[in-house]
Amino acid sequence: MVREIWKRGFTARRLTYWTPVLALSVAAVALAPYAAEAVRARHRAATPPMRHLPYPQLDWPLEISNSQYLPMDWTDVPGWNDDDQLAAYRTFRASCKPIAAKTDAAPDGRVDGKALGDSLRDPCRDARATDLADNAAARAFFERHFEPLRISKLGDADGFVTGYYEPVIEGSRTQNEVYNVPVYRRPSNLFVRGFKQDATSLPNKGPVYRKIGRRKLVPYYDRAEIEDGAIEGRGLEIAWLRNQTDLLFAQIQGSARISLDDGSTIRINYDAYNGLPYTPVGRILIERGIIPREQMSMQRIRDWMEQNPEGANELRRMNRSYIFFREVQLSEKDEAVGAQGIPLTPGRSIAVDKSLHVYGTPFFITGELPIESEKSKTAFHRLMIAQDTGSAIVGPARADLYFGAGQDAGKVSGRLKHSIQFVMLVPKSLDPVARGRKMPLPDARPSEKIAKLFPQVLPKEAAKDQVKDQGKDQGQANQANKAAASPVNDAKASAPAASASPATTVAQNVVAPQPVPLPEARPRIESDRNIRRLRYGRRHRNRR
Repeated sequence: MVREIWKRGFTARRLTYWTPVLALSVAAVALAPYAAEAVRARHRAATPPMRHLPYPQLDWPLEISNSQYLPMDWTDVPGWNDDDQLAAYRTFRASCKPIAAKTDAAPDGRVDGKALGDSLRDPCRDARATDLADNAAARAFFERHFEPLRISKLGDADGFVTGYYEPVIEGSRTQNEVYNVPVYRRPSNLFVRGFKQDATSLPNKGPVYRKIGRRKLVPYYDRAEIEDGAIEGRGLEIAWLRNQTDLLFAQIQGSARISLDDGSTIRINYDAYNGLPYTPVGRILIERGIIPREQMSMQRIRDWMEQNPEGANELRRMNRSYIFFREVQLSEKDEAVGAQGIPLTPGRSIAVDKSLHVYGTPFFITGELPIESEKSKTAFHRLMIAQDTGSAIVGPARADLYFGAGQDAGKVSGRLKHSIQFVMLVPKSLDPVARGRKMPLPDARPSEKIAKLFPQVLPKEAAKDQVKDQGKDQGQANQANKAAASPVNDAKASAPAASASPATTVAQNVVAPQPVPLPEARPRIESDRNIRRLRYGRRHRNRR
């Protein structure tokens, strides 16, 4: 009985002793992660952040590949005060409607994924809220919201412009002996990766395929195959034209008005292409020496094709690209609709490279163009708005100027192929200074102590070449001075010159290359072997 009581008392005393110890152990285990995190935090505070190469890619304010820029003042833009900015302001307001619609729908708040498109919202918001009626007020609007930036292709001083228009062509809704060239709408078997086959807008660049069955894709038919009837009999005909030349010019321009034989008119616009590159037929005629470069125009191409039907057929098929149209519901008073989805403005709308620029961007084009006649040089200073694109319009300073519809517009646009200056208007909200604060700074220079250990010296061959070149330059300079000096001065200067040659003087100033000393190899000592042997034996004895 006594022994039982003693055992219980001992157990109670033992529990009383170990309870605080167990509690402290549990607390230590629970707090261990926090203690480790505190140690890591102190280590991070003491250690500078590591720089990982390559440096992260930043979202630059303006990044247009293969181009060069030059910021300008408004006073330095030639012809800026001579233009009618009110007409350009109204064209810009028309572009603001689709810009606002795309901005609201975009998940990241950007238009076409470009910073420039995002920055156009502010001037568009102001333009849509105010309907200006004065040219001075319109000029002040652009100067308030934009900065002029001269832009050109890398290595070129100027840009390049051509012209386009909306041709008026005779045709018919039905095929007959006079009208037997079909105008095709987009075929159902035309396929572009990443787009549905019934998409309202397809890209005008990149590969296009033809579906065979469910999965097989092959390149689409070229111009020769389509002209030979590859897609005929499928109900794709919108109308019928007189000849293939009329169709070719409609495809080059991207739109046309077809005056039907019953007196009505239909309007057609670009819808898709067959994915093959565009080849200018005018360039082929120049390379063959048929038409001189200085006389080349759309009218000369048409005249040559009408006089040489067989040659025209072969020339036309060298341009393998083929355009499909869609019929649009426009009245005769309405202008053609551009790729932005709004009617174009003659003399104020331009087509640009869609992969580089954003619709709605103002461009001030300044220079001389043959507007009045082929040989005239008319001063051209005009603010124009990017509202269209084309497969042949490639480059940062490349534009197609829209001149309207009809024969007169065709004559003006057909003779434009000139170099001219491009001034791009960039919204002021693109602040490069604010973006520059996020740029990574260069790594710190090595300390002076480390720099002394690794002196920057030239290799022996480079040092000899440098001494030789400097001596040669010094000798040429001395000869020039002797030729310019008088005979008396030559005699006085000959003594010091003979004491030391230029090559010797230069060689004394050049630091001789010194090789960087390498660390000596650590000698092998017998005691080291004994220490390793003892460590090995001790480690294996403990395992036993």
